[in-house]
Amino acid sequence: MTGDLRGVVVGHGSVAAAMVAAAEEISGIKGVFVPVSNSGLDRAALEERIVTAVGDGPALIFVDMPSGSCLIAAMRRLSSRPDVKVVTGVNLVMLLEFLFHRGEPVADAARRAAETGAKSIAER
Repeated sequence: MTGDLRGVVVGHGSVAAAMVAAAEEISGIKGVFVPVSNSGLDRAALEERIVTAVGDGPALIFVDMPSGSCLIAAMRRLSSRPDVKVVTGVNLVMLLEFLFHRGEPVADAARRAAETGAKSIAER
C-alpha cells in the first residue's frame, strides 16, 4: 500500500466540477478530487493547472475524453512520472471506485478504475 492517492478530474467546461460534486455527494468523502476545467485556457495554461493540481505526490488523473486538449495536456508533462497515471473516459462509477480504493498503488488504482468504469457501461 502507498499513501492515499490524489484524484484529478480534467474535462471540458464544467464536466470535472460536476462529476467531483456528484461523487462527493454520493460517497460523503470530500477533498480527494481536484477538478480542472480547460475553459478559457490555452495549452500551456491547462498543462500548468493540471501539474499544479497533481502536486508532488502520487496521483490518478481522470480525463473526460480519450483524445483532445485535456488528455494531451495531462500526458505532455506528467507521462514520465511513474507515480502518476491517466485514465480516460471518466464516469461516475470509476470515481466512486477510486474513492474507496485510493490506498492502492497508482497502477492498481488506475487499472481498477478503468475496469470498473468500462463494466458500468451497458445497454439495457
